[in-house]
Amino acid sequence: MAKSTYRKVSGDSFPLEIRLSLDEQNLVYRKQFFGSEGQEPQGLRYGENPGQEAALYRLTSGQPALGRTSYAGSQKALLSALGEPGRMSGGQKHPSMTNFTDLDAALNLLRWLTKPAAVIIKHNNPSGAAQCSKISEAFRKAYRGDQLSAFGGVVVFNRPVDLETVALMDELFVEVVAAPDYEAGTVAALNKKPDIRVFKIPNMDKLNGLERTIQIKSLIDGGLILHQSLVNAIKAPSDFQPAEIEYQGRTYKAVRTPTPQEYDDLIFGWAVICAVSSNSVVAVKNEATLAIGGGQQSRLGVVQLAINKAYQNFCQLRSQELHQKPFWQMARGPEPALVQAIEAEAKNCRAGLKGASLVSDGFFPFRDSVLEAMGEGITAFAHPGGSILDWDSIEAVNHHQPPAAMVFTGQRAFKH
Repeated sequence: MAKSTYRKVSGDSFPLEIRLSLDEQNLVYRKQFFGSEGQEPQGLRYGENPGQEAALYRLTSGQPALGRTSYAGSQKALLSALGEPGRMSGGQKHPSMTNFTDLDAALNLLRWLTKPAAVIIKHNNPSGAAQCSKISEAFRKAYRGDQLSAFGGVVVFNRPVDLETVALMDELFVEVVAAPDYEAGTVAALNKKPDIRVFKIPNMDKLNGLERTIQIKSLIDGGLILHQSLVNAIKAPSDFQPAEIEYQGRTYKAVRTPTPQEYDDLIFGWAVICAVSSNSVVAVKNEATLAIGGGQQSRLGVVQLAINKAYQNFCQLRSQELHQKPFWQMARGPEPALVQAIEAEAKNCRAGLKGASLVSDGFFPFRDSVLEAMGEGITAFAHPGGSILDWDSIEAVNHHQPPAAMVFTGQRAFKH
């Protein structure tokens, strides 16, 4: 496929307006167009792939409500408002459907965070995320969470972007940067990057209070499934439940509760996992992701994937820091001793996983996943609970030396 295919704006046959009747409500949606200064506004570049038409619509009239629940309306439009004049702040390339699904995944994560945070999304999943006191440091940590996967990703911030943060992005090829605002000179600096789109997202100050939405999924035969969006139930340590279960007349309970730092990491990790395709686990340390594993068919498989990614990322970071080369180049180079030294360092510190916390979007059906994680230094776990074998995982953390902490969320966070 020629590279020009990805640059072409194919156009679409979708109407300017869509009307949807929901119970007795009439909802009106208007097609959005995009363009930077000096560009003719056009619709989306293409859908999931070149050759697939797509269009973005914004709800302009009506307030969705079903039963006693009201859903997000037009007054708090975020991504769907980006086609309005001035919303595309920079860049010379029109956005595609996948740019918007990636942006949506980022906002679905950022809506649960209150500190300055940065999220890097790739193929509708976070590759790295972090929050701390400075937006530049949040980006640095998020990028270090998986440098390889961040290439060509979408970077979204919940605070204004400053020049220090832009400078840290200098070595990274990104498709989209989005934020609530940009300090003087930042957009001009970002526009020097090839093929970038820069968006100023409205209403991000209302993101944390955004209502639920009605999500629509289409089936192969044109049928529709309507469902409510997920609401994150874990905002504070008190929202967790003790890891406790009664089994065959005996009560099993985790003997250790998380430390304050582990609680912070577990809360942050649960926010991240709400944006990861299931099955998934997230390893977190100091409110930054160390490894994200998602989209696997087994719980053990996704834990092993996350651990493997943590080791790969550690080796990549050390190779760049010590030798200014990607680790894959080092591994194929003439100095195997240098490669072995990096691998030995990774093994010695367990790729940074010592003292990290692990969050799982579903329960652990067997103790194998917990044992695998503790073998790499994981010290705290959060998962929904609800397995008939929860007692076995609780016993595993209790018998580990020293014991690991475990809590339940009481909520599953699958995303399909």
